[in-house]
Amino acid sequence: MGAVLPEQNDVVELAAEEGHDADIPTNIGVYNSSGKHSPHALPSALGKDVDLEKSEASVRTSIDDQEGCAQPLQDPNIVDWDSPGDPENPMNWPKAKKWGAICIVSSITFLIPLGSSMFAPGVPDLMAEFHSDSELLSGFVVSVYVLGFAVGPLIIAPLSEMYGRLPLYHTCNILFIVFNVACALSTSLSMLIAFRFLAGCVGASPLTLGGGTIADVIPREQRGTAMAIWVAGPCIGPVVGPLSGGFLSKAAGWRWNFWVVSIAAGVVTAAGLIFMSETYAIVILNRKVRRLRKETGNMALRSKLDTSSLPPRDLFFFSIIRPTKMLFKSPIVFLLSLYVAVAYAYLYILFTTFTLVYNQQYGFDSGIAGLTYLGIGIGSVIGQWVYTVWGNRSVRSALAKGNFTPEKRLPLMFPGAISMPIGLFWYGWAVEKHTHWIVPIIGTAFVGFGLMLIFMAPSTYLVDVYTLHAASAMAANTVMRSIFGAFIPLAGQPMYRALGLGWGNSLLGFFAIALIPIPILFVKYGEELRRKFPVKL
Repeated sequence: MGAVLPEQNDVVELAAEEGHDADIPTNIGVYNSSGKHSPHALPSALGKDVDLEKSEASVRTSIDDQEGCAQPLQDPNIVDWDSPGDPENPMNWPKAKKWGAICIVSSITFLIPLGSSMFAPGVPDLMAEFHSDSELLSGFVVSVYVLGFAVGPLIIAPLSEMYGRLPLYHTCNILFIVFNVACALSTSLSMLIAFRFLAGCVGASPLTLGGGTIADVIPREQRGTAMAIWVAGPCIGPVVGPLSGGFLSKAAGWRWNFWVVSIAAGVVTAAGLIFMSETYAIVILNRKVRRLRKETGNMALRSKLDTSSLPPRDLFFFSIIRPTKMLFKSPIVFLLSLYVAVAYAYLYILFTTFTLVYNQQYGFDSGIAGLTYLGIGIGSVIGQWVYTVWGNRSVRSALAKGNFTPEKRLPLMFPGAISMPIGLFWYGWAVEKHTHWIVPIIGTAFVGFGLMLIFMAPSTYLVDVYTLHAASAMAANTVMRSIFGAFIPLAGQPMYRALGLGWGNSLLGFFAIALIPIPILFVKYGEELRRKFPVKL
């Protein structure tokens, strides 16, 4: 067809960014070792059990098994793009249309995480209004939103594979506005918690689909800037939220946090309804197939990117179950997900207690208390920069020497694993001893730095190790992380009351120290563990 054929790594990386596995076609098709695009996506290893933990060898085996199975592209019943420059292909859209879609998706991706923590400084006012002094509920009303992040992707991802990205964006964005308005109008704590959870479930849509949208419209070699803009939302949103929410809660009341998020989301949703189009190539070609079948009467027509012989119901449930199997059958997925989940829980313990701690220890009101989140934000930005610069440098060096393995991604976990307990000890004893308020904030910067390295290194490692099934591994990681982030912070205030701020945070620090052997284990024995504990689906 005159198009450049994808390399194996191109398809693997693109599939991971799109939110599915590489044995489901991307906009450039399925990689086939014969050097052709397969018109039909085949089940992994043609329906056989696949060893998911043998890294590159596993990829070659599963791909080689499909060699010779591709039908020729000359088949007149195969529906493809009309030409390499077909304007229906999102890769060929005008730049304005591409970047318009990216800006809209990035904007809503920023608003969703911002909503997770924006009203945290106003929780004391909320609890007073509803005449509740329950420490459990004061923490859960914040973290229940994150619990929705654990549930939402399990439904959103398979639905997007069946119906496309655009219907999921529009539906979830509208429901997000509805549920936030319901939060603003809540007349009881139970009503607020229920709608916060639902808002988190549908709010997972741009977090789940955003990377895929970028991969749909931007070529791999030009994707860095777009990905950086999109990733900024989940990184910066949770920090900006309390900064703005603290002053807003003080000036207008806690309900206005939800009104502001709803208004902003409404503007972005309206822009999406007007300017966004479907970007998922599989859905676009399937629509073309249906149109041509109707016009020609040829019911044998099928898309080049026809993804599966499974009926939609079976495909949907298989997509939900696979991440769970990987989580409980793979020590690599389980242990690294556990480490990330604990770190994420620590983040939300701090988010749900900062306002109370700084109010009691330093007399900060809800507005000023929002500024205390800056420490974690600055530390996270530094951690992201360090991982990007030094991580890429070490990987390039290993590739140049010809000795790269996925475990080369993990050494940067060490400074993060050390920084996190240091920051917890620093913060805990600084607030316990009533040092100057800047001292504990500096301590939380160490926590933020460590958290970012602990988040990023395992994520990249899992993508490298699981290749064809990277998205499933990451889904398992996300589910465990979100569950921990939703429930463990509920113990934050009772822990501080029982142990004090110094020993309470020290307990967290000691547990963080106990987890340091996990990255050491995988750096030294990761390759051997992958061979010894294969996962078969």
